[in-house]
Amino acid sequence: MTTFNRRDFGKLVGGAGAGVVTASGLSSFAIAQGAAAAKVVVIGGGCGGATVAHFLKKGDPKLDVTLIEANKIYSSSFGSNLYLGGFRGFDTLNHGYEGLRAAGVKVVHQFANAVDTAKKVVKTKEGGSYAYDRLVLSPGIAIKYDSIPGYTKEISNQFPHAYETSGVGKQQLMRLMEAMPNGGTFAMVMPNNPYRCPPGPYERACMIAHYLKTKKPKSKLVILDPKKAFSKQPVFTEAFDKYYKGIIEMNLTNDIDDFSVTQFDPKAKELTTKSGKKVKFDAANIIPQQRAGDIAKLAGVTDKDWVAINPETFQSTANKDIYVVGDSTVAAEMPKSGFSANSQGKVVVAEILADLSKKEKFPARYRNTCWSLVAPDDCIKVGANYTAKEGKLAPEGSFVSKAGEDAGLRKQNYAEYVGWYDGIITDMFAKTAAAPKKAAPAAQKKG
Repeated sequence: MTTFNRRDFGKLVGGAGAGVVTASGLSSFAIAQGAAAAKVVVIGGGCGGATVAHFLKKGDPKLDVTLIEANKIYSSSFGSNLYLGGFRGFDTLNHGYEGLRAAGVKVVHQFANAVDTAKKVVKTKEGGSYAYDRLVLSPGIAIKYDSIPGYTKEISNQFPHAYETSGVGKQQLMRLMEAMPNGGTFAMVMPNNPYRCPPGPYERACMIAHYLKTKKPKSKLVILDPKKAFSKQPVFTEAFDKYYKGIIEMNLTNDIDDFSVTQFDPKAKELTTKSGKKVKFDAANIIPQQRAGDIAKLAGVTDKDWVAINPETFQSTANKDIYVVGDSTVAAEMPKSGFSANSQGKVVVAEILADLSKKEKFPARYRNTCWSLVAPDDCIKVGANYTAKEGKLAPEGSFVSKAGEDAGLRKQNYAEYVGWYDGIITDMFAKTAAAPKKAAPAAQKKG
């Protein structure tokens, strides 16, 4: 496999903030004296929040940086589909916060449940109280269970969405695949826009189909999709036909049939769509609609389901002392991805450091890339650079994989994917990620 190291990753995301913090290091722009007494509280220890906490402390070691995150272990959503397909070990997805503590960040494993914006204090369910001069929210998503009639949080333990950053749902999903009979039906319900990681459910479909193909070849995967189109559709469709013909049944909404799910019956194990199609299943992955994490609403910065931000700074338009990064935001055409949150987080770091030290600010630049493994050594990608224009984030220099590409290019994409994973984990947690295990050899077909 082609090596893709930290320096390569730094080149890849170096446009995250002009003259500021990059994945490969810290420029001379990082400040010194002005912010010694400043307190920054970050809520949410995922791609955006952990990156912000890490690089704020790296930018000015005198800053008082507190990261509030309820979970002691972060189980990454990015890369988790590869676990389902047999290309990553489950343990390689799970990361602790020891590196951030060693870097000087105060890591508090409590549940933030209130923000007093007048007094600038964050309170936690456990009774903690944390004053701030600047507040950064990176709460990710919350699941709208009632967006699929019949689906509830309790039922999700039996038929998981597996879209959280704990490892529970991912393992539940794997156990469902392992338990279903050879010849059974696995159903996937896709979400409507907007949602976390637009290509994510379709990479997951490929990885589930790969598992079925190699472990339970008589089985099939039935997909119900309320949308008429989805991210990287031509290359995903190519993969469905090339690798999983006869396994994947794709039901994409069109002008005649609407495959939005109108009823989920967990006892009968049956799904019903708006067009009247009924699907009986043995196992199911149900992905409902989503919204900003709860703390964003409690802080008073949500507009309906999401948080409106100033695209030049990612300050909330409702409260300039609160920055919001990652999946919870309305970032126009910039997708809700781990790469995006990391890129946005670095811009916020630059903004806070410059603001506290009264230094010159530079125009914000953002970048995103989303990789998707569709089969062994066949990886596709999409991405773009983004700049703030007329109150919106405008894409520039966009790219997307095309059908019929050279196998060597697709293999190189996978090497980039692995390298990016290692790079972003180092950005988030000031540590090196564990290497993924190699794909298990295909199991012999059973009768």
